[in-house]
Amino acid sequence: MLLAAVGVLVAGTAQAAAGCAVTYQVSSQWQGGFGANVSVTNLGDAINGWRLTWTFPAGQRVTQAWNATVTAAGDDVTAANVGYNAAIATNASVSFGFNGSWSGTNPSPTSFALNGVACTGGVGPTTVPPTSTPPTTPPPTTPPPTTPPPAGDAMAAVAAMQPGWNLGNSLDAVGADETAWGNPRITEALLDNVKAQGFKSVRIPVTWSAHLGSAPNYPIEAAYLNRVKEVVDWALADDLYVMINIHHDSWQWINTMPTDRTTVLAKYNAIWTQLASTFRGSSPKLVFESVNEPQFTGSSGDAQNATLLAELNTSFHRIVRASGGNNATRLLVLPTLHTSSEQARIDELVATFNALNDRNLIATVHYYGYWPFSVNVAGGTHFDATTQKDLTDSFDRVYDAFVAKGIPVIVGEYGLLGFDRHTGTIEQGEKLKFFEYFGHYARARKLTTMLWDNGQHLGRTSFQWSDPELIAQIKSSWTTRSGTASSDLVFNSKSSAISAKTLTLNLNGTTFQGLRQGSTDLVQGTDYTVSGSQLTLTAAALTRLTGSRAYGVNATLHARFSAGVPWRINIITYDRPVLGNATGTTSAFTIPTQFRGDQLATMEAKYADGSNAGPHDWTSFKEFDVTFQPDYTGNSIALTSDFFAAVTDNAPVTLTFHFWSGEKVTYKVTRSGSTVTGTTA
Repeated sequence: MLLAAVGVLVAGTAQAAAGCAVTYQVSSQWQGGFGANVSVTNLGDAINGWRLTWTFPAGQRVTQAWNATVTAAGDDVTAANVGYNAAIATNASVSFGFNGSWSGTNPSPTSFALNGVACTGGVGPTTVPPTSTPPTTPPPTTPPPTTPPPAGDAMAAVAAMQPGWNLGNSLDAVGADETAWGNPRITEALLDNVKAQGFKSVRIPVTWSAHLGSAPNYPIEAAYLNRVKEVVDWALADDLYVMINIHHDSWQWINTMPTDRTTVLAKYNAIWTQLASTFRGSSPKLVFESVNEPQFTGSSGDAQNATLLAELNTSFHRIVRASGGNNATRLLVLPTLHTSSEQARIDELVATFNALNDRNLIATVHYYGYWPFSVNVAGGTHFDATTQKDLTDSFDRVYDAFVAKGIPVIVGEYGLLGFDRHTGTIEQGEKLKFFEYFGHYARARKLTTMLWDNGQHLGRTSFQWSDPELIAQIKSSWTTRSGTASSDLVFNSKSSAISAKTLTLNLNGTTFQGLRQGSTDLVQGTDYTVSGSQLTLTAAALTRLTGSRAYGVNATLHARFSAGVPWRINIITYDRPVLGNATGTTSAFTIPTQFRGDQLATMEAKYADGSNAGPHDWTSFKEFDVTFQPDYTGNSIALTSDFFAAVTDNAPVTLTFHFWSGEKVTYKVTRSGSTVTGTTA
C-alpha cells in the first residue's frame, strides 16, 4: 500500500522555505499486526532536527520502531530523528520503519506534517516555526553509512578474518557464570595465544538469558555486560576481528516466538539495543551476529519460520544501524534458519538481504559434515564420495547464492558432531582427510571458517592442542593442500606370514616425495614401490618394521609430499579380537574384549528375524559412543543404557563388531527386564 502526500503551507513569521513529501508503505501485514516503512523528503531548505506527525484513522498503534524515536498520544503519532539522521538537505530523504497493531481495518494515514508543516508536495517562501522546538542533536562524529557502502569492503574484511576460532562453552554457558560448563575463566593470555596460533578472528558466543532484568526494558546485568566487554576488548587489543552474538537464548526463549512473539521480540530488541549502545564506539573489527542457530517451536511450518527469522534479522539490523557511531557501518552477520545450508533456507536469507540492501552484511551457516560420518552412525566410517559431496554441495550453494554476488559468507562453526564426546569417535585418518578437504574447498569457495572449540581442542590454560596432528592438518589447509592416502593403518596378522601391502595415494595436486621413518628415508624399489597412485610396502620392509610382532603399532612411517603436512602410516600387528561371555544390567554392561592390536570401527545390531535392533532402527549400524564404547586400556566394550532402552525385552540381539583390520566378530545379547546376558555367537 503506497500513499504520497504533497503540499505547501505559507505563513509570514519565518524566512525559510519549507515543504515536504511522504511515502507511507505497509510492507507486510498479518492478523493483528503490520509493518510499515516511511520515507520523508525535504523539499525546502535544509533542516537539522525533524519531527514527523500524523494521525492513525482506525486506532492503529506503533509497537516498535527503528531509525526514529516514535511516541504517541492516542491516535496522534510523532516520529523524531535519532542522532545520525537529524540533518535533511534540500531534496534529500530519510527513512524509518515500524511495526504496529490493528484490529478491524488498517487504512493508511492521509496527512503528515514535518516540523509542523503539512506535507503536500509544494514549497512555500516561509514556514511557521513548530510549536515545540525540534531536536538539535548534532550529527554523530562517525558519519552514517553511504547507501549502500562501497562495494567490496565487506568481502575484503571477511577475507581478512580467515581463519577464525570459537571461544565456546564459556560466555555462552547456560548458568550464572562463564565456568558453568567446566571451562576456566577467560584470560587475556588465552586470547594472546589464540592470536599467536595464527587465527585472525575469534567468535565469542554469549548467552544472555541468566543476566537479564525484567520487562519492559530487560536490563543486562552490568557486571556481566562489563565482563563481555572486557573479553571483547582483550581480543580487539590483539588486533583480532571479534564476533559476538545472542547464542543459546535461541533455544531457551527465542524459539517460543511463534506463540509469544511480542515478548520475544521485546526482549530480543532490548538486548540488541543495549549491546549497540555499549559497543557503539568499538573498533570496526567488532562484528555483530544477530542470533546463533535460530529455531522456532510450534510454528505452522517453513513459511512462518522464515517470516519470524526475517523479522529478527531485520529488527537487529535496524536497531544497530540506528544507534550510530561505528554501528552505522559495522559488519553485521545474519544466519539462515538453523544456520543450515539447505537451498530453501538459503533462499529465505537471500530475500532478507535483498530487502535490506546493505553492503555491510555477511551471511553465515554452520557445517559439521555429513551426519552419518560426523557422528559415526549408519556405517559412516569413511570420508568417502558421499561425505565429500555433502561438503561440496553445501559450499557450492552458499557460494552461488552469496559469494558470487559479492556477499561474504562465514562458516561460523565447523567441526564434527562426534567431537562433543571426544575426537576419537571418528578414526584419525578419516578425520584428517575430512579437515584437509574442508579447508581446501572453503578456500576455493572464498569462505571464512571458524573452528568450533568448546575446550576439546586448545587447552584454555595449558595453551596446548589436544590433537597436534589434527591442528597441523587444519593449519596447513588454510594455505595449501596435503597429500593423503586410502588409510593411515596397515595391518599384518600375527597368525599369518607377512605380505606386501598397498595403499592408494590421494595426491590432491601434490607430488609424492618419499617415505620416512623418523629421520631415516626408506629406499624406493627396496622398501616400497610407487606405480601411479599405488604405494606398495614390500614384505621385506614390513618384516623389518614389525620386529618381534607385538600386538599394536610396531612402526610409524610418514609419506611426504611436495606441499602440506606428511601423511602418517601406522604399521600394526593384530589378530582376530576375542570377546568373552558376560552378565550385567541395562545401565552397566561390558563385554570382556581382547582387542589383540585391532581397533573397533562400528557395530551392527539385528534381531533373529533380520530386523534392526537398538536406536536409529532405520539402520543396523549403531552410533559410536552413544550405543557402544570401546575401552582399549580396560579391555572391554561397553553397551550403553541408551542402546538397551531401544531393545525389545527377551528378544536376542546379534551384534556384529567391525574392526579396522577388516575382521568381523559376532556376539549375542539378551535383555530381560534390567538384566543383560551376553554370549559369544
